[in-house]
Amino acid sequence: QLQLVESGGGSVQAGASLRLSCVASEKLYPHNSMGAQIMAWYRQGPGKQREVVATIARGGITSYVDSVKGRFTISRDSTKNTMYLQMNNLKPEDTAVYYCNQKPPNRVLWGRGTQVTVSS
Repeated sequence: QLQLVESGGGSVQAGASLRLSCVASEKLYPHNSMGAQIMAWYRQGPGKQREVVATIARGGITSYVDSVKGRFTISRDSTKNTMYLQMNNLKPEDTAVYYCNQKPPNRVLWGRGTQVTVSS
């Protein structure tokens, strides 16, 4: 069964960069009719609802929430079954636990996430 493990978070100052990784136990986009078409990074800040931050489709098309456009980049390395989130020019409002999952999310794939804390 597919499992996802996030890593790469940390505590940084505003303006710093981090790269998050999401390692899958098998192919991110299995070639079958039940395979996910879109993978995504989500985040949940203190007292906030979980939100989609960035997505990457099987075909490579990406999308971002407005608040991170121009600062975050989602990518993947299919040979390593790994998805990344490069986060530049981090802001205090980016403080959250970051998760990876399919979109729409598969509830059984939620992991522990990785904490990102940005101080001003």
